Amino acid sequence: MVNITVLHNELGNFIEEKSGFSVLIKFDHIKILFDVSYSDDIIQNSKKGNIDLNNIDYLVLSHGHIDHTEGLKFINLSDIKNVLAHPDCFQKKFFEGVGEIGCPIDLKDLKKKSNIILSKSPYWILKDKIVFLGEILRKNDFEGKNPVGYLENDEKDYVKEDSAIAIRTEKRLIIISGCSHSGICNIIEYAKHVCKQKKILAVLGGFHLFDKLSTDKTIEYFKKQDIENIYPAHCLDSYAFLQFEKIGAKRIHTLQELTF
Repeated sequence: MVNITVLHNELGNFIEEKSGFSVLIKFDHIKILFDVSYSDDIIQNSKKGNIDLNNIDYLVLSHGHIDHTEGLKFINLSDIKNVLAHPDCFQKKFFEGVGEIGCPIDLKDLKKKSNIILSKSPYWILKDKIVFLGEILRKNDFEGKNPVGYLENDEKDYVKEDSAIAIRTEKRLIIISGCSHSGICNIIEYAKHVCKQKKILAVLGGFHLFDKLSTDKTIEYFKKQDIENIYPAHCLDSYAFLQFEKIGAKRIHTLQELTF
């Protein structure tokens, strides 16, 4: 049984300062915190929901943007056994007119508080069952192509570190994305490749869809897939949400619990 609790998800519409995302995953004996949202959102929400954030086996960061990492300043890192991310997750990131938008905790400081695992390749948290996908192959021409701000060296930031988690159940995959800068369809294809499974039980998380063309092509892709449950959560505009709802997708909300 896989249990997923939404520790924070944005409001019905994408509002930047409320856009954080975080879920708690329990599977077998493993407890995974996936992303940590903005500010102390997950601390406050876990108190409201009486959710235990102690003894986390893995804190997995989907990518380095602040709306997925700022919670690092507020959680008790002594309760985190391992922090798992792509090596580029801790790069300094900037956005014009906004300033720094990267992880607020320096990697050197983080290493003093927890065991750090950095991997571009797929990393199996639990052999043949739970995998951090590492760097996603970007094959589609309609997603994962646009930069988000720039890096410290002034190069455009294509958020190459953007990743996801895949969980193998007996017959189908569960895929959890943070923001899908790499493209949610690319993520699904890579997860199927890594896990050697084609059927999908659920796709949940951020889909990063803010233009009609990308959304329409993504919807076309989803219609062709064998996916039982679709949960668009973070980083979508109202048009994208509407199109997903037309194909049976359901929104999720903070403190919602999903069991598969």
